[in-house]
Amino acid sequence: MSNNQLEKTFEKQVTKTVSFKYLLYLPKNYETQEKWPLIIFLHGMGERGKNLDRIKKYGLPKLIEQGHDFPFIIISPQCPRKTYWSMQLDNLNELITDIKEQYPIDTKRIYLTGMSMGGYGTWDLAIKFPKTFAAIAPICGAASMLGEIIFIKNMPIWAFHGEEDKVVPLAVGQQTIDFLKPINKNITFTIYPGVEHNSWDLTYNNPKLYEWFLEHKKSNLD
Repeated sequence: MSNNQLEKTFEKQVTKTVSFKYLLYLPKNYETQEKWPLIIFLHGMGERGKNLDRIKKYGLPKLIEQGHDFPFIIISPQCPRKTYWSMQLDNLNELITDIKEQYPIDTKRIYLTGMSMGGYGTWDLAIKFPKTFAAIAPICGAASMLGEIIFIKNMPIWAFHGEEDKVVPLAVGQQTIDFLKPINKNITFTIYPGVEHNSWDLTYNNPKLYEWFLEHKKSNLD
């Protein structure tokens, strides 16, 4: 395991016990900076459970495990078995609140991304807690709460989808974009020609994604 990717457990008694296992990534020069931007990464359906090694198969945890460095603190929680991210929105919000209390997070630069089930979770978490995030990057997902999509009308969004996706068809992701585009001018939709469900490798290996995140910072008007 990467020395910079640590296995953690978050447990908190709110109205009920909230419990997540998660991977924590701290940048190499963590001690040299007063505050850090934060990325929350939400994995796909196949990585649910209690074994954190599962979520190192794809996305940001995989790249970190391979030795890639990022100028962010990165939190990669694991969704409990037999549930979905879109059912865990309040619990994810509790986790983020806890992370902000424990680590030197720049609260104006909190970013959210996820793939497949995590793409759905990215849309829905942003819609439910729009004041938390400076920008989001959902991959091969869609919003479950289209009726409430107005809450992210000002949010910078870069969404991604494979043209030949048979698990979450492009038309499903396109519907969310079509709902949002008339009210959000700060949205980009990248469609990968000939690509099936795995549109995350291309996305997370693209340095421009991380540059794009860092271009966005919440203002007091958001």
